[in-house]
Amino acid sequence: MKVLVIGGGAAGLMAAGFSAQNGHSVTIVERNARPARKVMITGKGRCNLTNDCTVEECVANTPRNGRFLYSALSAFPPSAVMELVRSCGVPLKTERGNRVFPVSDKAVDVVDALVRFADKGNPLHVEGRVTDLLLREGVCFGVRLEDGRELTADAVIVCTGGASYPQTGSTGDGYRLAEQAGHTVVPCRPSLVPLVCREADCAAMQGLSLKNAALTVEDTVRHKTLYRDFGEMLFTHFGVSGPMILSASAHMTDMQEGRYRLHIDLKPALSAEQLDARLVRELAAEQNRALGNMLPALLPRSMVVPACERAGLDPARKCHAVSREERRRLAAVLKDWTVTVNGFRPLSEAIVTSGGVSVKEIDAKTMASKLVKGLYFAGEVLDVDAYTGGFNLQIAFATGAAAGRGLERMQEI
Repeated sequence: MKVLVIGGGAAGLMAAGFSAQNGHSVTIVERNARPARKVMITGKGRCNLTNDCTVEECVANTPRNGRFLYSALSAFPPSAVMELVRSCGVPLKTERGNRVFPVSDKAVDVVDALVRFADKGNPLHVEGRVTDLLLREGVCFGVRLEDGRELTADAVIVCTGGASYPQTGSTGDGYRLAEQAGHTVVPCRPSLVPLVCREADCAAMQGLSLKNAALTVEDTVRHKTLYRDFGEMLFTHFGVSGPMILSASAHMTDMQEGRYRLHIDLKPALSAEQLDARLVRELAAEQNRALGNMLPALLPRSMVVPACERAGLDPARKCHAVSREERRRLAAVLKDWTVTVNGFRPLSEAIVTSGGVSVKEIDAKTMASKLVKGLYFAGEVLDVDAYTGGFNLQIAFATGAAAGRGLERMQEI
């Protein structure tokens, strides 16, 4: 069987590898000179390739259509991904939150492993951009490239990614191809994306990274806590970013300016009473110094002035002159640094795309189109997305494997 895999990313390389493993003649069509460019930048260039957890935990960490993935994840779970990558010569390690990385901390090692797996069947690599599917009477029999070339095949697997990080080649082409075939494309929005915030002091603290902060996300419309986390975040010129923020953004499914509020506990290890006692000690020990000169013992320097402003205090004021009420206001700021979310950063800055080809029109076991024979979809082009922690790459691997293996079922039919 002749197979065309459109896109040489995580899902595409996995689909190509399993297709070739089953004896099919595979051609990978990739618009970039090098495959898997997006994999190269995941995990800050270290590549968090999966999460060492159960299938059930993967599903639970996939808020968008997680149940659809159960069959694909069961057939190719995180343990199988890890075994495959190790078999390709890349030792792995597991870090906080069961995140799996190469021991080398180099994403290129994972990319090279995926390429080795895909190339075992000696597939043909074609550089170019697919502009159209070749369709006839409900059957997909190939693709047309931007330069006019037509490639025919018995099966076409679309693994073009989403619309995030377009510089890596994920420009949303797969959605257009899906619509051409009659598929429903759920409108896309950014997920795992930095947040634009209202407060001006975010920009004043640009570049500041908090390592051990506690985050609570409040939905002010529904008057409920939406999400909690503990870890790292970053202040930027537009608002906030970092691992906790990216994870939190995935929960903000109905973004409206001012709807979501972030509550940051800068001293999560201390209760309010313990923090007040700490402030009493620090103020007494530095009673003749300015408050602004004492606070770096408790805060990063770039937060000192914003903290004083939020508490209504003059940083030049002597520590001995700070009243009990002022001290409690300062403690309240440190335990609840509030930031108002005005919106997401652009989709081009998101780690993943939320939305895509409707999974109602895709066979969950094989990733085959229910509308067009010979057409498959895998990876981020589908309307599935997960939280941070390696889950999104795991989805790409599992759906790519399902599509590559699913060709056997089509052949039987």
